[in-house]
Amino acid sequence: MSNRFRNSPPQDLLHVATLGRVVGLKGDMRLNLSTDFPEQFSANTTFLLENGKEVTLTAYNPDRELVHLKGIDSPEAAKALTNAKLFTTFEATRERCNLKEGEFFWFDLLGCRVVEGESILGKVQEIERIGPLDYLLVATDPSFVSKGLPNTFLIPYIDRFVLNADAAAKVITVEGGLDLLEAS
Repeated sequence: MSNRFRNSPPQDLLHVATLGRVVGLKGDMRLNLSTDFPEQFSANTTFLLENGKEVTLTAYNPDRELVHLKGIDSPEAAKALTNAKLFTTFEATRERCNLKEGEFFWFDLLGCRVVEGESILGKVQEIERIGPLDYLLVATDPSFVSKGLPNTFLIPYIDRFVLNADAAAKVITVEGGLDLLEAS
């Protein structure tokens, strides 16, 4: 096991799951996903922990939400990892996860300009899941903030508002976004 970082994970890593409580006598643990792509949790897949150490999955049971880690073969050893966060790289996520047409990874949409007509409303600062919907948290363009509008606002990521997303060009075209900004 290597020790790559000490205090906090670098910005180029994604938190994809958290190890939960121990189940059984062989060191199996609950796996609480923080991703929409469970297919990346297969045998012999390596992840990084918050402390920089690598862990390798030897088994994953998605039906029971259980995982087994290489070298962790007792409840005592597994308990030491309870609540540990699993991280992976953007590149590994792109390799392991299959997107459908028109789907994007959240990290590819961060920093995109949000445009309505000729106006730049702001940039995507974060994406939040509230209930069943994803929302773009937009950092409002200074030209609108100077007019007394809020520093941030939310746009639901649904067809009614998001007309087009171009992650390569870092532009999201919306309709009704200005109305949402003004109502915020």
